Amino acid sequence: MQPPSPGLLRFIHGVRKHGFLAHAGQLWREHGDVFQVRIGSKALVFAMHPDAVEHVSVSHRQNYDKRASYDAVREYLLGDGLVASNGELWRRQRKLMAPFFTPKGVQAYAELMIRDGARLVERWQALAGEGAEVEISEEMTLVTASIILRAMFSSETMESIHQMKDAVNTMITFVDTQMMGFRLPLWLPTAKNRKYLAARELVQRSIAGLIALRRATDESQWPDDLLSRLMKVRDEETGQVMSESLLRDESITTFFAGHETTARTMTFTWYALAAYPKVAERLHEELDRVLGGRIPTTEDLRQLPYTLQVVKEVLRLYPAAPFYVRDAVGADTIGGFDVPAGAAVMLSPYYTHRHPQFWDDPEVFDPDRWTRERESGRHGHAYHPFAAGPRICIGNNFSLLESHLLLAILAQRFAPRLRPGFTPRWVMQGTLGLADGLPMVIGAR
Repeated sequence: MQPPSPGLLRFIHGVRKHGFLAHAGQLWREHGDVFQVRIGSKALVFAMHPDAVEHVSVSHRQNYDKRASYDAVREYLLGDGLVASNGELWRRQRKLMAPFFTPKGVQAYAELMIRDGARLVERWQALAGEGAEVEISEEMTLVTASIILRAMFSSETMESIHQMKDAVNTMITFVDTQMMGFRLPLWLPTAKNRKYLAARELVQRSIAGLIALRRATDESQWPDDLLSRLMKVRDEETGQVMSESLLRDESITTFFAGHETTARTMTFTWYALAAYPKVAERLHEELDRVLGGRIPTTEDLRQLPYTLQVVKEVLRLYPAAPFYVRDAVGADTIGGFDVPAGAAVMLSPYYTHRHPQFWDDPEVFDPDRWTRERESGRHGHAYHPFAAGPRICIGNNFSLLESHLLLAILAQRFAPRLRPGFTPRWVMQGTLGLADGLPMVIGAR
């Protein structure tokens, strides 16, 4: 049985009028948990139910991979990095890199997170005194970019951090434009092409230079960062190390995945705390009681459960990746509907996390959803902010630790306020974003 379909023209009109994110929600409410849009011979299948997440990501995962839907990401941004690779290459790289991103493995970077959080405290103290308005997403992007670049490359200068952040963000923006509509060849000297090529050259040249510098230095002198670990790790079966191109692609992938999504999560956290003052009050009470004004350590995090519950609820209501795609290798059935080979299956944390069958008052921001008792009774795939199954984001432990620490460091001292009268407008721009940004005043508590 074919899934219900709104028709291509209606879909295009709805996306233009309301945006992809909002229109997909309208179609879900109208057509149910599985519906499709035909774009020529291509089927775009939306699957919102947690059972579909389990089906695609776990029980029938052999039939779903990252194929044509990720061509632009591979070509223009991540190459063969872990996020976009597939098949045997992905399995080998995932096995090599997984030990660096376990809950224990990411503890090695906690001190970087704490140090950069403390630096942001100093900056915000000055801003709080001035009463100046800032774009909070820029504040969060800079701190998360700094953390991942120091963790990845031991980068210390703010100039190098700004350059790499801006260049990768240019590449991300370019990829978003290439995934929709007709692609102009890169050799055409358009302004967008020139800006993208300059950014790619800067990123690739910088990483190649860092690798060459390490190769020219005795291994015993290498810093203990992620790049060194990637350069040293060997395939258990072949004994081979990563090629230069794979080191570059995994470095770009780690930076892209390691700063943008966490920056979005932290940005949306400040919005939620400003919009839900009772949540902020409970958070502040826990931080004051446990920390008493001091910078937290990783040992303190066990005593800050409500702080982590706030982060988890942000990831539920405002997941940085509102949709992700898996390509059907062969024909299949999802939720009783036919899925043809080659279909792009759109799984949606944004709407699965709002499914009324699995969440009470799903639009309400409620960190108490994340008590152990309430979590234990929930469908195992009703919550998938980092995707699910073997292809769950390898950096999820890094992101959760970073968000937990940064929130604990900053929220005990500051309570950013929304611009009076400001109403956020949520949009999907590859990742979840705010169409008009998030202007806030950094107020001291």
